[in-house]
Amino acid sequence: MRLILADDSTLLREGLARLLADEGHEVTAAVGDAEALLDAVAADPPDVAVVDVRMPPTHTDEGLRAALRIRAQHPEVGVLVLSQYVEKRYASELLERNTQSVGYLLKDRVVEVDEFLDALTRVASGRTAFDPEVVRRLVARSTHTDPLRRLTSREGEVLDLMAQGHTNAAIATRIHVSRSAVEKYSNSIFDKLGLSDAEGYSRRVLAVLRYLGS
Repeated sequence: MRLILADDSTLLREGLARLLADEGHEVTAAVGDAEALLDAVAADPPDVAVVDVRMPPTHTDEGLRAALRIRAQHPEVGVLVLSQYVEKRYASELLERNTQSVGYLLKDRVVEVDEFLDALTRVASGRTAFDPEVVRRLVARSTHTDPLRRLTSREGEVLDLMAQGHTNAAIATRIHVSRSAVEKYSNSIFDKLGLSDAEGYSRRVLAVLRYLGS
């Protein structure tokens, strides 16, 4: 795949660029700030932009705001956000406009090369890729009534894996059940969350959004 890297750490940029090149991918640009990222995407849109949330000049949310602009102006470009922290607002904003081709990983996950490459592949193919730790922290339960509490432990596990971007086949492999069993768990999740099978809406996406927003 063709990739653009955006991170203010030269060491991380160069390390990722070398790793991706060794895996047969093409890094078309590696930049250190949000403006350079936007210029690079506009000049030559990649398959996926890998973006740090915090970049110069203020190191607050420049990367996130650039990622949102990319998703609005270049919907064909996947976005994989990297962050040192779990920041719920950023993850929610990324999902608001479009639930396809988006991911959010903690930077610690980058050292797990296979998981990082798998996340890139999922985002490039139009799916989501959320770090398991991000999902766990996002879905910390509040004390008020929550329909997610009605889910069984296995249903909760299936929904957790959905939120990470895994397909039913991948979920079946991970929890050691048949694909039809995963489909039954999924349908039960949709029913318990009150998600109708209305035309034009993906119950899977709605369930994940409900999960992340809980």
